[in-house]
Amino acid sequence: MNREVVIAEALALLDEAGLDGVSTRRLATRLNVEQPSLYWHFRTKKDLFAAMAQAAMEPHATAPLPTPGDDWREWFADNTRSFRRTLLMHRDGARLHAGSTPVNDLDRIRHKMDFLVASGVPEHDAGMAMLATSRFTVGSVLEEQADTGGDLPPDLPVIDHESAFEAGLALILNGLAHAVGARVT
Repeated sequence: MNREVVIAEALALLDEAGLDGVSTRRLATRLNVEQPSLYWHFRTKKDLFAAMAQAAMEPHATAPLPTPGDDWREWFADNTRSFRRTLLMHRDGARLHAGSTPVNDLDRIRHKMDFLVASGVPEHDAGMAMLATSRFTVGSVLEEQADTGGDLPPDLPVIDHESAFEAGLALILNGLAHAVGARVT
């Protein structure tokens, strides 16, 4: 048993039982080890969840970075969609990610910021836009993953989560493009 195996099994448990169902006791049972064995790899459950969040974000964290010739609007939208898709890959993926700190992704974030600034987006606006879309995306996915489709009144429209996400993303992008244009003129 190594750290990667523990994380993989913890993510499998997450997909089966949801975030509230992930416990070190259940994980130890899955791995056929005693619970204290897990503490060799993770001192606390919080440490385990942080490692799970980092591993769950791997598809987004390894997506291609923007290049100087890229259109910042297209890249920004694609980057945000990649983040959403990654959060949706695991049951309760947004809950797992919420509150995590991207300490291992800081160089990539700096590259993205530098790209936006080099594309004409003022640094403060670039930072705020990245933060806003991150929080918007996590919130959208939280709602989507919590949607049970329960007993809704018949006159209440059904929410198409992807369309709602795209509409919100367009509003953020249009606002940022307007702010960039307003500063240029």
